Amino acid sequence: MAEASPAMQAAMAARTVRMFGAVEILFPGYALRLIDGPGAFAAAPWNAFTGRDPRFGTIASIDTISDGTGDDAPAISLTLNPANDIAVASLAASAMQGSRVRCWLGVVQATTGIVVPDPILLFDGKLDVATIKWGSRSRSVDYDIVSDFERFFDLEEAIRLSDSHHQDVWPGEQGLAFVTGVTATVPWGTNNLGSVVTK
Repeated sequence: MAEASPAMQAAMAARTVRMFGAVEILFPGYALRLIDGPGAFAAAPWNAFTGRDPRFGTIASIDTISDGTGDDAPAISLTLNPANDIAVASLAASAMQGSRVRCWLGVVQATTGIVVPDPILLFDGKLDVATIKWGSRSRSVDYDIVSDFERFFDLEEAIRLSDSHHQDVWPGEQGLAFVTGVTATVPWGTNNLGSVVTK
């Protein structure tokens, strides 16, 4: 976690401290900026954050950030209370996966409503899995959010030196489309070229 700025340290040492958590999710075509409580802030850029988004609702909970160890990357869970069923469907849509998520811890001045400079950036990651939960009188969307370090665990299995796989990675690039006369399969990334036959 980043160290608090001098202004934040002074604000947190005061007799009365008004802390807040803020979440920003950059969905395709829409920036969701929420704080963990009612109201809003007085000055830019934090005045873009609000307690209730008219389209997507409110924050229900934010779980503890886990440090990644072994085969796990740092992660966090976030639960949203969507405004309606349309919002539920939008939040769980596959197009939302991979959206950037940032979480901050900040302090707001009680008398002015202005955020103390440089809230602490606690987490910067991407949406991974959305889970819809329905209750008798409630609905929520749980998000698993992972850090960019998750990419280091990709095994890249099933990669092949073939036109079909090449087109999957680089659509429209036809570097392997017209290769002819290959009589042996060449596994991707192999160092042993002794079995390659050319004509």
